[in-house]
Amino acid sequence: MGLFDSLRKLFGNKKKEAGILCVGLDNSGKSTVINFLRPKDSQKQDIVPTVGFSVEKFQSQSLAFTVFDMSGQGRYRTLWEHYYKEAHAIIFVVDSADKLRIAVAKDELSQLLNHSDISGRKIPILFYANKMDLPDSLSAVKCSQLLGLDNIKNKAWHICASNAKTGEGLQDGISWLSEQLQSMIPAK
Repeated sequence: MGLFDSLRKLFGNKKKEAGILCVGLDNSGKSTVINFLRPKDSQKQDIVPTVGFSVEKFQSQSLAFTVFDMSGQGRYRTLWEHYYKEAHAIIFVVDSADKLRIAVAKDELSQLLNHSDISGRKIPILFYANKMDLPDSLSAVKCSQLLGLDNIKNKAWHICASNAKTGEGLQDGISWLSEQLQSMIPAK
């Protein structure tokens, strides 16, 4: 059973639709996170970098989930803002072993938070400090400090240490996110 199956159980019987925007710098593991969230029988063996964006849809009797996997390459980051208005939540994936680019991730996060379609909304943000299996990875606490997450005052946020290849930490994040979305999204 995939993590989205767990979300379906948490949402109950009424059908709800959630649009999730998954962002982060290139090579942070966004597509691998999304692949692990799929049901086991539809997970891909080979994950390739996203060019532009891809859309994954997951459905059950009670939940319709649309995840927009946005490329993190510099030339595609401007596409992110076209999806802010419709997003119910954001998953921001950080490569915890890429210490040189954590400042770039912080800048992108700042732009996201200050965008007019995000700044005034109570949209929850789930952060994955990904690639915790690598030898020089930063802890989730250190990633939180370097990203300045304590400065986010008007949105619910949560950070989880994760390894998207094995799924470690992903369930904790999805459980938190589903709790946040439960009260926000009306049943159809």
